[in-house]
Amino acid sequence: QVQLVESGGGLVQAGDSLRLSCAASGRTFSSYMGWFRQAPGKEREFVTALHWISGDTCYRDSVKGRFTMSRDKGKNTMYLRMNSLKPEDTAVYFCAAQISTYQCESEDYYPYWGQGTQVTVSS
Repeated sequence: QVQLVESGGGLVQAGDSLRLSCAASGRTFSSYMGWFRQAPGKEREFVTALHWISGDTCYRDSVKGRFTMSRDKGKNTMYLRMNSLKPEDTAVYFCAAQISTYQCESEDYYPYWGQGTQVTVSS
């Protein structure tokens, strides 16, 4: 049974940093693992993704230079370091995983999802 478990969310002030973690179990991943977010009243949107094997990354324009993805293969865990947080970053953040390598930004290619972790940034 595949499980993705997020952690690390919380309430912070604008300009602060947070690190989210996503621990994966149940299978070996070899494609993109990504982060998506959903703000209240809005559709879920792509944030960033990292290819588990190659390390290639892709980022949403609004988070480039502020957010960084990384992975620990030994722990089967990926991380999202978020710096210079803004109130508009407030959302539930979900990690997701592909089975085969497809376009990194489309959630249609991610069959596995975590439950989400809340990130709230106050102004």
